[in-house]
Amino acid sequence: MQAKISTALAAGAATVAILGLLAACTSDAREDEQASPTSSDGFVVASDDLTLPPFGDPADYQLGGSYDVDADVKIVTRDSTSEPAEGVYSICYVNGFQSQPGDAERWVVDNPDLVLRDDDGAAIIDPNWPDEFILDTSTPEKRQHISLMIGASIETCADRGFDAVEIDNLDTYSRSDGRLSIDDNLALAKLFSGRAHGRAMAIGQKNSAELGDRGRAAANFDFAVTEECFRFEECGAYADVYGPAVIDIEYTDDLPVPFDEVCASAERPATTILRDRDLVEKGEPGYAFEHC
Repeated sequence: MQAKISTALAAGAATVAILGLLAACTSDAREDEQASPTSSDGFVVASDDLTLPPFGDPADYQLGGSYDVDADVKIVTRDSTSEPAEGVYSICYVNGFQSQPGDAERWVVDNPDLVLRDDDGAAIIDPNWPDEFILDTSTPEKRQHISLMIGASIETCADRGFDAVEIDNLDTYSRSDGRLSIDDNLALAKLFSGRAHGRAMAIGQKNSAELGDRGRAAANFDFAVTEECFRFEECGAYADVYGPAVIDIEYTDDLPVPFDEVCASAERPATTILRDRDLVEKGEPGYAFEHC
């Protein structure tokens, strides 16, 4: 997670309805984690109305604010609080594994059992994002509850007309001091995939090249969104699993070579873009955007 902008998750009436379902879902948590329908190779069978991004076409990453889409751009990612871009393939950004800034009351106060705790009982935060609490994915019951709450954002994305969703912070297990496992987070990711596929939306794995094919086989992801796979020499790991179904965002403040050299490289994904680290809107100081 090299760059990320806050997402205000669904609230109000939607939250009330979700909380009313929590008690009823606990006994069914393990059953709800059964795999989605799979093909002979173990990967998810997409429904007839589920479409993937047009990989190879230019993309833009607009998490810091929405702006007019360049004529040659065909894929746009925006925050779940935004409207999808018109006339292009639209991906909705959702933070799935930790809270958002300003959202502490919803989790730490209203649902304290869903926040990961240290040995002293203090809520564990992401050291790089000190106002974000890591969610506790360690049991089927907790995963089910988190899925219901975050699932409201996924379904809001579908209602707004997004074509797909990317789920951020899949790698919280690496910041949990051993309290969470890869298996815990993949099990929750599979629940998110079920919600997305149930609304005819594709779902993307965000980062975590170390998963190998487990993100696709165990969590039913359809494609990958990676930050700086060229910079960290990880693009091949995603290509081995997803082939051309990869979108890469490189950043201007840590690019090892000029961007035209990135574009000329056979190692980079077909859809590779360059953005400023803060993902500011077009016209704002520091804005940068290029694509191969």
